[in-house]
Amino acid sequence: MSGPATRPLPPAWAGLIGAYLAAQAGAGRSPATIATRRGHLAFMARGLRCAPARVTTAGILAWFGRQAWSVETRRSHRNTAVSFFGWAHRAGYLPTDPAADLPVMRAAAPAPRPAPDAAWSAAMAGADSRVRLMLRLAAEAGLRRAEIARVHRRDLTRGPAGAELLVHGKGGKLRVVPVGDDLAAAIAGANTLSRAEGIGVTRGVHSTDTLPGYLFPGTDDGHLSPRWVGKLMAGALPDHWTAHTLRHRFATRAYRGSRNLRAVQTLLGHSSVATTERYTAVDDDEIRAAAMAALG
Repeated sequence: MSGPATRPLPPAWAGLIGAYLAAQAGAGRSPATIATRRGHLAFMARGLRCAPARVTTAGILAWFGRQAWSVETRRSHRNTAVSFFGWAHRAGYLPTDPAADLPVMRAAAPAPRPAPDAAWSAAMAGADSRVRLMLRLAAEAGLRRAEIARVHRRDLTRGPAGAELLVHGKGGKLRVVPVGDDLAAAIAGANTLSRAEGIGVTRGVHSTDTLPGYLFPGTDDGHLSPRWVGKLMAGALPDHWTAHTLRHRFATRAYRGSRNLRAVQTLLGHSSVATTERYTAVDDDEIRAAAMAALG
């Protein structure tokens, strides 16, 4: 299964959204950012149920109010609305900008939420081979769901110190993450998964000329969409644990093993160490140990 096909945009919005996304591409926005904004706008267009020229600030706020979003998701949708309507007004497509007066939504300071061992074990025990690899890429290499979707077989290399994975991160930024030999073997072996597991390769075919490029082929530029990867991973994880909480798990374990926040920042691909701090959980024993060390 390669994921659902992208739903068509509402006809009244399709042309304007298409022109906006083209402008975003021309401005150098990454494919991931463009795909995210297209999804936001399609969802908003279906929710508002009117043509873009009839959208009002009150209408956007009323629609926002009906969504059960986290603070970060709400901020992301607001940013898309501000970008889209501001561009449409400046370009002369709309007489007014209904998003100009949307209130600023302050970023939350979320606490680290690493998936616990029980959730990890349950997910690994119940998932098929394809989803298990997705889970491992998040928990053992710290990849985001969009980065997991884009893993290509040529990204796995071997450096002087061992196996490495080239990660295609946010904004087109690249980073190299060391991976253990067991995970490296799983990545290499993923190219022999059966068509029934969604990879699209005949079992037993090993020629590099016939193996797929992406580990998780699909209809989103040749790979699965990040949203579909997240859905598959969330379906394997119990309760409300998600792909991102596996990334928190990776960050927390990496920090506990190294006590080097800058190294963890590099592994996660964060531009700010302050962001990395929000990913690394500290338990009561560590707090007590730090206090006792100060007494010495």
